[in-house]
Amino acid sequence: MTNFEEINGVRIAYRKQGTGKDVILLHGWGQNMHMMSEIEKHLQPYFSVYNLDFPGFGESGLPPKAWSVLDYTDFLRSFIVKHGIEEPILIAHSFGCRVALTYASQYPVLKMCLTGAAGLKPKLSTKKLLQIKVYKFCKWVLKCLHQEKQLEKLQKNAGSSDYRNAQGVMRETFVKVVNDDVKDRLAKITCETLLVWGEHDDAVPLSMGKYLQTHLANAGLAVFENDGHFAYWNQSERFNRVLDIFLGVDAK
Repeated sequence: MTNFEEINGVRIAYRKQGTGKDVILLHGWGQNMHMMSEIEKHLQPYFSVYNLDFPGFGESGLPPKAWSVLDYTDFLRSFIVKHGIEEPILIAHSFGCRVALTYASQYPVLKMCLTGAAGLKPKLSTKKLLQIKVYKFCKWVLKCLHQEKQLEKLQKNAGSSDYRNAQGVMRETFVKVVNDDVKDRLAKITCETLLVWGEHDDAVPLSMGKYLQTHLANAGLAVFENDGHFAYWNQSERFNRVLDIFLGVDAK
C-alpha cells in the first residue's frame, strides 16, 4: 500500500514493508519506486524496507523550487528523522546515489549499496567544451533579442534526454543536480559500501565505479558483464543474491 505524507513542504509517496533493520531504497532520475520494487519484495521478509518516490517523481509532488542534491539530502534526513530511523542501510541507483553519498558524508549509515552511481563530474573533451560555449552564446543572444520561441526551440534540442524531458522546476533542478560533484565528500564516508556496475554502462561509465572503489574507505566493486546502466533491474535475481551476501541475509 502506498502511503502519503508531507516532508519539507512536499507531499511524498512511499511504501513500507517488513520489520527489522531499516533499509531505504532511492531510485534514479526520471524513475520512481517501481524501479526498486524487486529489491523491496526481496528484502521485506528480513528488513523494514522503505521505498519512496523522490519529490518531482512518481506520485510525489514537485519541490517548491529548484532543488539541489543538498536539498534532496535534507529531504531524506527529514524523512529519516520523522520515521525514527537510525543508521539506515541505503540502496540507491544513479541519481539516488548522489543523495546517498551526500547523506553518508554527513550522517551515520550502516551500509550502502550503490549501482550505476552518478555524482562524479566527467572531464569534458575540447569539442564538448566548445559546444557548451556556443550554446551559451546563442542562448544569450536570443535572450537579448527577446526571441522566446527560438530560445525555447534551442533549449528543447539541447542537452541530454533527461534535460529535454524535464519540465518547469524539474528542468532547473536537473541542471543543479548534474553540476554537483560528490568528490570532496568521499573522504568523509566510512560505512561499508558495495558498488554494482554494468560493464557497458554508457550513462555512468565503469571507470567512475573504479574511482569510487579507490576513493571510498571501505568499498568493493561487483561488475555485471554485458550489461548497462540498469544492470540491477535487468539482472534483478543476480543483484538480489549479491545483496543477500552483502547484507548477511543468509546468516539470518
